[in-house]
Amino acid sequence: MGGVDVGGSSEKRPTNTDINMIPFIDLLMVTITFLLLTAVWVTNSRMEVNAQVPALEGCGESCPKENPATLHVHLDDDTFTLAWKEGAVLVSENKLPKQSIQVGKDGMTAIRYPGLADAIRSEWQRAGAHRDATDRKLDQAVLHTANGTPFSEVVAALDAINAARREMALADGSRIEVAAFSTTFAAR
Repeated sequence: MGGVDVGGSSEKRPTNTDINMIPFIDLLMVTITFLLLTAVWVTNSRMEVNAQVPALEGCGESCPKENPATLHVHLDDDTFTLAWKEGAVLVSENKLPKQSIQVGKDGMTAIRYPGLADAIRSEWQRAGAHRDATDRKLDQAVLHTANGTPFSEVVAALDAINAARREMALADGSRIEVAAFSTTFAAR
């Protein structure tokens, strides 16, 4: 049996006090297995989201020469507002009612916004700049929410933005389907 002898004492009769290491090793192995499995599942369900930081003045050739159109999705209490903006200039705006459905699986329910997903798809078809399969860039979307917006509504809005898909050609000539938008958050 694996153990650690912690030595005797100064008494007349030495006592052998072994600490059993087998339960400790078992606990360590279970913990490592749990961490490895969790890391694998977390990376499989990843969504590309980034924080767009304005460029500094005098950044040279790396500065964008034009303001690309950005889709701003405002998540309000009872409406959605889809607004295309080029910098600070409002190009178009579309309001739609906030209608959700509950979907369930294995006793869990989630909110979905199918009307928002359809509206975002049609807006991207109408005004999206990066639609060619050889174009490696994605259009930008900004999700505006209040600080108190429930997490389930934010996830449902992100799923609706992610529903707009397009084809992208890879370097080896194959094609994959990717999200049409790179999403950024803005909380108010």
